[in-house]
Amino acid sequence: MRKTKIVCTLGPATETEEKITQLMNAGMDVARLNFSHGSQEDHRKRIEIIRRVAEKLNKPIAILQDLQGPKLRVGRMKGGKILLKNGAKITIT
Repeated sequence: MRKTKIVCTLGPATETEEKITQLMNAGMDVARLNFSHGSQEDHRKRIEIIRRVAEKLNKPIAILQDLQGPKLRVGRMKGGKILLKNGAKITIT
């Protein structure tokens, strides 16, 4: 099993189901979405396509949401602290 990951930045030229299927078949492990550009609706559609294609191909694909600029984005966790365990899945909203 290889340890390196292939990260592909998706945008208008690579947002169709056909193009995403080609990228996954070529070895894409991570789909990067640049949140500096595009609308929330654009990204939602891309994520839906990525998940649909990944399910169809039975391939685990990570989605990387790249935020704009060097802003600090910190805050308090709802309900206080959480304990992160190795292998656990969490949702950040």
